[in-house]
Amino acid sequence: MKVPIDKIEFDQRGLIPVVVQDANTRQVLTLAYMNPQSLKRTIETKETWFWSRSRSCLWHKGETSGNTQRVTEILVDCDHDALTLLVTANGPACHSGEQSCFHNELQEADGLHDDQVAARESDLGAVLNELYALIGLRKHQRPAGSYTSYLFDQGLDKILKKVGEESSETVIAAKNQDSEALVAELSDLLYHLIVLMVERGLTLDEIRDELVRRRKKETAQ
Repeated sequence: MKVPIDKIEFDQRGLIPVVVQDANTRQVLTLAYMNPQSLKRTIETKETWFWSRSRSCLWHKGETSGNTQRVTEILVDCDHDALTLLVTANGPACHSGEQSCFHNELQEADGLHDDQVAARESDLGAVLNELYALIGLRKHQRPAGSYTSYLFDQGLDKILKKVGEESSETVIAAKNQDSEALVAELSDLLYHLIVLMVERGLTLDEIRDELVRRRKKETAQ
């Protein structure tokens, strides 16, 4: 359902809480607040603007750091008094340099989510999303000694060369009927394909949507 902006319920201070999530991985990046003016600017510019409660002023995320957030969707909760923003992040969300502001664990909750972690690690889609997010972070930060940083520093031609090499090695492993080697080569190929996607600005969602479109076309025949 489409909710008109005049139906948004701001609190007595004129603010509304906003959960910011990565549009690709759905990782929660930060929790911030908006007033009517910052919400309007966010809609107009398609980048996140918030209200700073400590400084009592508007602030444009990434204005000084360059870590802007491109808004792809704004979701309104059932009571119209909270928002979720899906964004494409150009760098870390947290001032500490972490990808998400929620990077600390509560000490008393150790082991609470072991089952959830195990389930996430067994989900190929979740693993690919996390890998995509990490590779995107490496492209932005370029940490020294990182192989992913090296690939981005070398540019598209180097990345394409590696995709070609890994494709050939995958074919060889398959022809040799070596299952263990094939798994390793396929994993290398997937990694380099994701590096290529990040370099060219493609998302996993675009690949998913194309596969879904093909599946629907196939089943309709």
